[in-house]
Amino acid sequence: MLTSYDIIIKPIITETSMENIAAKKYTFKVAPGANKIMIKKAVEEIFKVKVKSVNTISMKSKPKRLGVHMGTTSAWKKAIVTLTADSKTIEFFDGMM
Repeated sequence: MLTSYDIIIKPIITETSMENIAAKKYTFKVAPGANKIMIKKAVEEIFKVKVKSVNTISMKSKPKRLGVHMGTTSAWKKAIVTLTADSKTIEFFDGMM
């Protein structure tokens, strides 16, 4: 059984994800086996907010090269969590802006 802290691995801090914070959309790297219901419960438990919807994206691995060595990046899963209008914001992201 995965705990909430096993499901939410880390927040994604990019220009696009920072622009979405104004619309109460937060981006996280999540466990590959987690579904939308598990992600919603984990975010609500960890950050004490109300989640409106969860969108998930499976990020494929990309080929990379370092000199003569060929390899690939890891495949991972991303979740974009939208909060309800009456929900408070996530304090962790407030310090980033």
